[in-house]
Amino acid sequence: MAPDLSLIQTFLVIAESGSFTHAAEVLNCSRSHLSKQLTKLEQVLGVSLIIRTTRAQRLTEQGQLVYQECRQAMNIIDAACAQAMDITNSPKGQIKINSVGGFIGEEIVAPLVSDFVKRYPDIEVELDFSSQRVDLLLDQFDFVFRMGSLPDSNLIARKLLTLSNETMAAPAYLQQRGTPSHPKELKQHYCITGSIDHWHYQHISDPKLHAEVAISGGFKCKNGRAMIASAIAGNGIVRLPTLYCPDELANQTLVPVFSDWKVADTPVYLVYHQDPHRALRFNMFAQYVVEEFQRYSEVNYRKK
Repeated sequence: MAPDLSLIQTFLVIAESGSFTHAAEVLNCSRSHLSKQLTKLEQVLGVSLIIRTTRAQRLTEQGQLVYQECRQAMNIIDAACAQAMDITNSPKGQIKINSVGGFIGEEIVAPLVSDFVKRYPDIEVELDFSSQRVDLLLDQFDFVFRMGSLPDSNLIARKLLTLSNETMAAPAYLQQRGTPSHPKELKQHYCITGSIDHWHYQHISDPKLHAEVAISGGFKCKNGRAMIASAIAGNGIVRLPTLYCPDELANQTLVPVFSDWKVADTPVYLVYHQDPHRALRFNMFAQYVVEEFQRYSEVNYRKK
């Protein structure tokens, strides 16, 4: 049976102090308690570690060996703890991030992360644009940027942005196929889809009225730019955040389809674990994202 670590720590103090009296002062306990601790350790190991008299003490041969090996091990443990505390309390180390791709990932998250790394060069960031939903614990990510509703969990979710959505089409498509007046009529139209093939609507003047329609079409893609290009080409009706295509809406390359029905807004979140001992780099990144995300989205909107 391996001895308790506290017994080894007590033995090291006794050996380094040179006397039970001095060791008792260092550990703020009685000499009898130290004697019992040492005796217990010797019983567990089956060897004598210190020869002691009323006037002096010295390490036995086995005691010297145990002392050297245990002191080396404790130095390694102390160094590891000091390193962990240093990483926790200073802005350095690695951050693993998963994010939605497309416009949000490429135009907002990527430049935001790049500027963060430039500001804190001792922090290494690994940015992943995998489209599937990830598990922060199983997939070992520190942060995830997510869009849409979130399931209840013990994770922290900080809302960064609310995207307004619009159902749009090229004027030429609507002239050829007609303009639907009700969401249910989308079943008779070609629709350009991403990851969602059921579109939900709410009536603008009567919020109690809802409509859900299963849509289909000849083009499906999870990239917003590709969906916009397909809609401009006249391939069908598309539903996207207006942040993705302000110029197309402004110059009427794409026009809204419905005037009485709206799509629910889409929230964007930064999701991460709850941890009372979170390293400084994680707190700094979370704070940076919360403070700067809106600005990066506005910069990209003006650039469009």
